[in-house]
Amino acid sequence: MNVEELVRDSLRELAAEQPAAGPGFADRVFAGRRRRRTRRIASVAAATAAVVGIAVAVPLLDSGKPDVRPANVLDQDGVHAHPDQTPPREVIGAGDAVLAAYYTARTRPLAEDRAVSERTYWLLDAETGKYEKDARWSFVAVAPGVRTAAVLERKLPARRIGLLDLATGEVERWIPVGQRVGGLAFSNDGRRLVATTYEDSPDTQIKEKVINADGKEEWMWMSAWRGSSRTGFYDLDVASGRGSWSAVGPDRNGSARQDFAYSRAGDLVYERVVGGADGLQKFYDLHGREVAAPADEKHLRSDVPARLAPSGRLAALGLTKEVNGSPGRSYSSIRDPRTGKEITKVRGAHLLAWADEKRLIAWERVTSLDEEYRPRLVLVTIGSDKVVPLSGVREESLNAERQEWEPVFARR
Repeated sequence: MNVEELVRDSLRELAAEQPAAGPGFADRVFAGRRRRRTRRIASVAAATAAVVGIAVAVPLLDSGKPDVRPANVLDQDGVHAHPDQTPPREVIGAGDAVLAAYYTARTRPLAEDRAVSERTYWLLDAETGKYEKDARWSFVAVAPGVRTAAVLERKLPARRIGLLDLATGEVERWIPVGQRVGGLAFSNDGRRLVATTYEDSPDTQIKEKVINADGKEEWMWMSAWRGSSRTGFYDLDVASGRGSWSAVGPDRNGSARQDFAYSRAGDLVYERVVGGADGLQKFYDLHGREVAAPADEKHLRSDVPARLAPSGRLAALGLTKEVNGSPGRSYSSIRDPRTGKEITKVRGAHLLAWADEKRLIAWERVTSLDEEYRPRLVLVTIGSDKVVPLSGVREESLNAERQEWEPVFARR
């Protein structure tokens, strides 16, 4: 029995152990979020129970055998695609993953040699299924379920955290903090919030001389390397707003923004670090002490947002192969999270979110390898070379003072 068959059988056993969620699950969950606040508690309970029950069998390679996936596997019913829209105006998602928001960034000079990169967010309105600009916030993190977002006001670092009702657009509650906050991330279950604290804006930029494409020197705004003012992080209970703060200074090799995020289990936090290889990460316990990575996350990359599949048995890793063509094709690695051994490859240059146990949302190029890189959001499937366009093509900015739209995914 080869590696493919072992993983396939393992996932089928997982599927057999779980109750079926029933057909059309994702659309029912998405529609449930449109109901008003009086019906939310019942909707959340039903959605949570159903999410726990989802599992699918994954044929890792096309073998010509009949598809034996259970009846609850989501297919086109769970896909919301708008390949003619960039940035998107209407909801994009697949399976359990939805584009909950996106942002652009622009550089605003503060002095002759110092500036700050400021974000502008567009948030998904569950009532209309459209993205609406909300310029009030400098940083937004969306909780699983896409009903609540944690927000920071324009000036960073902020002295309070807002809990925004995405249905009404109103802040339901403010959480005051003693240490000023510049970054936010929810735990996997949405019950806790890690808030990274800074003395100065984590989006500070400095003016540096670089060599342009013509071989000439020019001044450009660059992220403030070796200049982070990070002080630590809060571990907060979302329901009560209570929690503790732990002091963790900046990594001396990092950039100005050095945010924390929770591990899959939520008992640790990790940060992205700069070193001899890309995608490095460092873990800490909830008291700020550096610890070893969890067994199922030690082979992950901090720069691949998809990380672990819903079951935790597959890991999304980085770009491993590109094939020239019109357009070119990119392939990323799917690995065993505990051993780091590659199981298979899947289409996509940058894996962003798991739609289910078999499908992921990714950036994929629409140009050849000889042309300027231009990507779009696509849905890719393990065991298939097919890609389903979800968004229009993002035009990559050559202007260092501007960042084109960047997606923020959440679990529905």
